[in-house]
Amino acid sequence: MSATINIQRAVESDVITVYSFLCALEEEQLDFNAFQEIFNRNLKNPDCHYFMAFDEAKCVGYASVHAQWLLHHCGKVGEIQEMFVVDNYRSKGVGSVLIQELMNVAERENFKILEVTANKKRVDTHRFYERKGLEPTHFKFVKKYG
Repeated sequence: MSATINIQRAVESDVITVYSFLCALEEEQLDFNAFQEIFNRNLKNPDCHYFMAFDEAKCVGYASVHAQWLLHHCGKVGEIQEMFVVDNYRSKGVGSVLIQELMNVAERENFKILEVTANKKRVDTHRFYERKGLEPTHFKFVKKYG
């Protein structure tokens, strides 16, 4: 990396950057108006944590964790919803800095667990999360609507 990566909480003006990152991550053009409405709503939700990674003034990554109180864990559970690092910053420690920030939230808020779901095709992503101490203990099943 050319400089130290700094992490900042996302703000409303970050919506276009986060939108471009998540369109790339999902490999599709998302509905911007719906995206912006959800982004702004979640910024106000104390159980949603959005973080931006900067190399000086350039945003090079983003990560989010959403917390919820789950009966079957008898406590608060955090789920990493999105993590994205710009191509030429991958394997340079940006993801490690972002996930450490998410783990800091988990510790500070006394999560019972921190979990993440990653698409089966993202094998490198699976290895990354395992190196960070997350274990592949579950399968996720999905049914799409609409």
